[in-house]
Amino acid sequence: MPRASALPSPASTAALVRRRSPVRPRLALVLGSGFGGVAGAVTAASRFAFRDLPGFPVGRVPGHAGELILGEWQGIPVAVLAGRAHHYEGFDFAEIGHPVRVLAALGVETLLLTNAAGGIHPRLLPGTFMAIADHINFMGTNPLRGPVPPGRERFVDLSAVYDAGLRSALKGAAKDCGVPLREGVYLAVPGPSFETPAEIRAFRTLGADAVGMSTVPEAIVARQCGLRVAGLSCITNAAAGLGDGTVSHAEVLEMARTVSDRATALVGGFVRRHGGLAWPGMASRCSVPQ
Repeated sequence: MPRASALPSPASTAALVRRRSPVRPRLALVLGSGFGGVAGAVTAASRFAFRDLPGFPVGRVPGHAGELILGEWQGIPVAVLAGRAHHYEGFDFAEIGHPVRVLAALGVETLLLTNAAGGIHPRLLPGTFMAIADHINFMGTNPLRGPVPPGRERFVDLSAVYDAGLRSALKGAAKDCGVPLREGVYLAVPGPSFETPAEIRAFRTLGADAVGMSTVPEAIVARQCGLRVAGLSCITNAAAGLGDGTVSHAEVLEMARTVSDRATALVGGFVRRHGGLAWPGMASRCSVPQ
């Protein structure tokens, strides 16, 4: 895996993408577990495997396709990162943040980060969704550590990582589509082991509502790049000590498959609202089975 200093410039990777695609998106989506169905809803104009994009980390976790899609959804140009690489796979934070920097270099202004998470708050049951209002970084490091990219700030303000207006758009989309949505704090750990019950009790004391192993590095990099950020978690399991049994990745993937239609409807509603295409009676067009 390349060291951070060996990564290509985001501008050079973005230039490669521009030469091969006519799409110029302002909105990008990063699809975590539970949100893979979104990729199938996009009318793709161009597809790029991560392995063919300089500097893109290629993860191997099931449920992450590893593809950049540029196209349209409901007439709105979008860029979609279908899957992501994770710190626990051995990638450093500079590598994890590189795709976000490329999106910024492409002209993206708004980023929706999605993930699967374990529910800590008692109201966040498996199969529900949470709009991320804030996060706690328990991953042990920061993606801005090291050399400062040209034109960027080292000391980035994280007072409002997750844009309040975009969060309102998520809430409106959920109402439009009849998908229950709560709001809370996401705590990120490095993984890959799941947490202990004692850790979950500690995290709840700290104010965490859900826990996962991604998203926070991308959100911090996105803010350094000046992007507006929204975060959306699919609660796929009760966190350790809060459910009836053990926690497994198979359980996470099974719940992700179960809620895929709802996840796609919710993200689609957000895309419509972000594009200014909300209309009266939208719920009748995007409601999904509960």
